[in-house]
Amino acid sequence: MDLRARPYRSVLYIPGSRDRALDKARDLPVDAIIFDLEDAVAADEKVNARALLATRLAEGGYGGRAQIVRINGMDTPWGADDLDAIAAIGPEAILLPKVGSVEDVAAVAARLDAIPAARATRLWAMMETPAGILNAAAIARAPRMAGFVMGTNDLAKELGSRTRAAMHTALQHCLLAARAAGIVCVDGVYNAFKDEEGLAAECAEGRDFGFDGKTLIHPAQVAIANAAFAPSPEEIALARRQIAAYEEAKAQGQGVAVVDGKIVENLHVDTARATLAKADAIAEGEAA
Repeated sequence: MDLRARPYRSVLYIPGSRDRALDKARDLPVDAIIFDLEDAVAADEKVNARALLATRLAEGGYGGRAQIVRINGMDTPWGADDLDAIAAIGPEAILLPKVGSVEDVAAVAARLDAIPAARATRLWAMMETPAGILNAAAIARAPRMAGFVMGTNDLAKELGSRTRAAMHTALQHCLLAARAAGIVCVDGVYNAFKDEEGLAAECAEGRDFGFDGKTLIHPAQVAIANAAFAPSPEEIALARRQIAAYEEAKAQGQGVAVVDGKIVENLHVDTARATLAKADAIAEGEAA
């Protein structure tokens, strides 16, 4: 199964305790939603948020958006109950916070194995600790693993980093691990949600690194992320010309083509076809 076949341009956090936000999320033009029971919910609201979110997820109405639930850590008073309550609904994916090792994931996967409703539920990992970054390659191949979310705020705190640039090694290390395992990898949040120029710049950097999309903290950030991580009209047009030129070259018994003065080989055609497939998936999602 190609875990990256669907778009993940915009991945919006929604607090599980805010009923109005849970309702509004049904109409937002996002590719994925992280329903959050961890950082976005105060300790005295954890139990109520869990019940509310379970009810809303059971009601449905979120369309084709990827639905991911971030539970509290299994070492907290709420983690085990979060897992059991959410898994009973059979969600698409459960996001584990502060994953440090493959054993962290395997323990949760084993628990899901005993819940019939969660047979198809995948696991995602927050990559936000030094141990998690160093163990990324093993975590990416853990049971049920389907995606990484970069937790840049927690990672900066743990590393003592003052800039995003100081975390580039960690970001690229996790991306390498995700690509080697064939799973999704989305970039961390941009905290200044009113700074559109800064967000656009960070989205462009994440896209150029190779991330599938960006996690977001406010609906106002969605349009910028969607635009940044979608193929541009120019990229789509180039992809079509590359494919056509290469097919024509093959028909003439040649192994390469030339487009705009640049060599086009089969690896470039693979990239071009992936670009068109992503554009088609985005168009289908928007139409739905």
